[in-house]
Amino acid sequence: MGQPIQPERGVDSRQIYDGKILQLHVDEVELPNGNRATREVVEHSDAVVIVPIDADGHVLLVRQYRYPIARDLLEAPAGGIDDGEKPDEAAQRELREEIGLASERLEYLGQFWSTPGFCTELMHAFVARDLVPSPLSPDEDEAIVVERYPLDSLRTMIASGEIRDAKTIAALWMALDTSN
Repeated sequence: MGQPIQPERGVDSRQIYDGKILQLHVDEVELPNGNRATREVVEHSDAVVIVPIDADGHVLLVRQYRYPIARDLLEAPAGGIDDGEKPDEAAQRELREEIGLASERLEYLGQFWSTPGFCTELMHAFVARDLVPSPLSPDEDEAIVVERYPLDSLRTMIASGEIRDAKTIAALWMALDTSN
């Protein structure tokens, strides 16, 4: 095991933006060697990402346009965890909102930081099986198309760049590891 890393110590913090889904602050930190540096931090609630697998062994992914990158992406259903909501409850809600299905067998795969260099978001990954109809109204600001892909095609889709979303790639690899 490697050497422990000494933490940086916050010296000052300045709130830049306080929005609906994120906050941005700029912090001055003192490094272990005594030097000072600036850290820009995006605070975002924890979130869930779900790999839904239907009875035929197909994964249900969603295609949606992502304005910041000016293109559509193929993604696993995902979303933020609301205040007071548990990760498994958020996973079921997101499944219902995005693909109109709930899972009777939701399995926790683990967690990962989405972009720890500047963001606090911790992703909780799930695989969802035994899917049953249970639609909720989708979020008003989302236009989503649900697509089905054979489980055994996902490695190729990731390698070819057809799937380029990091949370989706991480969750798919985690789910593929459990499906063998």
